[in-house]
Amino acid sequence: MTTNPFPARMHEVTDENRDIVDRVLDYSRQRLLMADAPLDKPQTPAELTRLAGTTITENGIGGAKALSIFEHILAPACITTDDPRYLSFIPSAPSKAAAAFDVVVSASALYGGSWLEGAGAVHAENEVLRWLAAEFGLPAGAGGVFVQGGTLGNLSALVAARETARATRTAAGRPAPDRWRVVCSAEAHSSIASAARVMDIEIVAVPVDSDGVLRGPAVEEALDVHGDSVFAVVATAGTTNFGIVDDLAGIADAASRHDVWFHVDGAYGLSAMLSPLARPRFAGVERADSLVVDPHKWLFAPFDACALLYRDPELGRRAHTQHADYLDTLTETGDWSPSDFAAHLTRRPRGLPLWFSLASYGAQVYRDAITNALDLAQQIARIIDGRREFTLVREPQLSVVVFERVGWEKADYNAWSTRLLDDQVAFVTPSAHHGRTNARFAILNPRTTLDDLTMILDTMTA
Repeated sequence: MTTNPFPARMHEVTDENRDIVDRVLDYSRQRLLMADAPLDKPQTPAELTRLAGTTITENGIGGAKALSIFEHILAPACITTDDPRYLSFIPSAPSKAAAAFDVVVSASALYGGSWLEGAGAVHAENEVLRWLAAEFGLPAGAGGVFVQGGTLGNLSALVAARETARATRTAAGRPAPDRWRVVCSAEAHSSIASAARVMDIEIVAVPVDSDGVLRGPAVEEALDVHGDSVFAVVATAGTTNFGIVDDLAGIADAASRHDVWFHVDGAYGLSAMLSPLARPRFAGVERADSLVVDPHKWLFAPFDACALLYRDPELGRRAHTQHADYLDTLTETGDWSPSDFAAHLTRRPRGLPLWFSLASYGAQVYRDAITNALDLAQQIARIIDGRREFTLVREPQLSVVVFERVGWEKADYNAWSTRLLDDQVAFVTPSAHHGRTNARFAILNPRTTLDDLTMILDTMTA
């Protein structure tokens, strides 16, 4: 009998590994239950090098020292995205149950790419996907997969749309166009342009109305001009910069008349449909051929999770299933393997933390939290509109509030934003629209209060 010469230091249950696991879990528990975690801020590469030193060596520095460097040097150089005063970009505020269960997902060595290897995990993820599909009004057969984020979700949906258009043309004996095109709003998320570059297709950017909404007649006009070269129309259900919801029903009508795939990018905003306050804004989403929504945004899941849903999942499977000799045991069955539905293969079951949180707390808690954010956005908008020092740029539809400080230039906004973070008051980065710099509150965290927002406003007039 021979022994394995490979050192088993990393994998055996040794005293060293018991100590590492205990320390990591103790730190995780402390961080998850911390009532008031610091906001923190970035450091320069030179400063981090000076403080952390060299950590990768031939013999290792030991788990205790590595964790200490992370806890006291590296973690404080990362802004805490679930801080209630993190109001930039689109915040993330995972529930305690979801964040804790993310640890379980890693600790359990789960693989989420195939039914064969992860049936239990895939079953739970699919329950969440079916629940979301029902909330959005999609038919009972709708389904999909959790992917990394909205960028990959939008890309995967558009690939499925183009492959479907190609197959339809081939079956009808029609030639492919000189160049494939996708119609979207001029204010569509940057991921649509990114997908176009990857796919080598052309974007037809349609101007929005003065309120920021893309409407059906404008889409219809673009479809009339570009004809059979258009394989998909993309509507946005909650723009990142303003939270604007396009005319989904009108755009669905235009896409249907031209027999074009209708995709809805709801990465940020579509979660608002869970609240009765916002649900009417999304009329028409139930007609989508595909859609995305990011649970790591407004469904209180940890990074990184985007739900990609197809009206007819088989169209996604045909576009994305990878074929290889070693994969035949998976692809020759009818099993639901998540890797078949997007531009990926290896994947962790990233939908499980959301499943655990929903199962633990129930959907009503989610509805209440989203409704609270919608209410809060309206309250602070009214306060902003009532102060002569400020101008409300647009009425908020969802939970993004954009405003200007009268008399300020870009340098003033930048200095104010830097000061807020340096003083550990808040993280609010400037934005811009039509060449004008502005301030923007993205309100998603259930712990954010009206007092937080008014206090931040007051720092602009102090």
